[in-house]
Amino acid sequence: MSDRLSDEGLDLLFRTARSQNGWLSEPVSDETLKELYELLKWGPTSANSCPARFVFVKSPEAKEKLLPCMAPGNQDKTRQAPVVVIIAQDMEFYEQLPKLMPQRDYRSMFAGNQALIEATAFRNSSLQGAYLMLAARALGLDCGPMSGFDSSKVDEAFFAGSTWKSNFICSLGIGDSTKLYPRSPRLDFDDACKIV
Repeated sequence: MSDRLSDEGLDLLFRTARSQNGWLSEPVSDETLKELYELLKWGPTSANSCPARFVFVKSPEAKEKLLPCMAPGNQDKTRQAPVVVIIAQDMEFYEQLPKLMPQRDYRSMFAGNQALIEATAFRNSSLQGAYLMLAARALGLDCGPMSGFDSSKVDEAFFAGSTWKSNFICSLGIGDSTKLYPRSPRLDFDDACKIV
């Protein structure tokens, strides 16, 4: 891992990438979504737990099911986006650990330990959602992450009777740059970091 990305690559992933508020009508293919998952799945999670689950909402019927779950300010963005991803967490992710981490019995460490299950599922599915956004940008897609939604409505509409639970939502596609707000500042190193 001695190579580093070019400045163009760093710009694509971070410095010039923006959270989108509007979308062009260019579709995102199922093949691109599969390629996206094939990239993001390699991001690290604790004990290789991989608790994130992804629902790619594309069809008009699925969008109509999702729209009432969204905050009013996010409904148009959701309607316009070619794809909206529900990043969820499987609250029984540990059942996959014999396959994902066969070197040690991690399943028994989680089974019945609700506090550890919840913390691990939330933390690591959030990480995997971030990997999704970076992978999407690497593939030339724009992202619009959203936390303005009613998670209980999303869970009822999409995950009733399952062990999945929504974490956050992210639109994918080609962003409409005319809908961007001016770029907001970020904290300087000394405001956000310490080297000890």
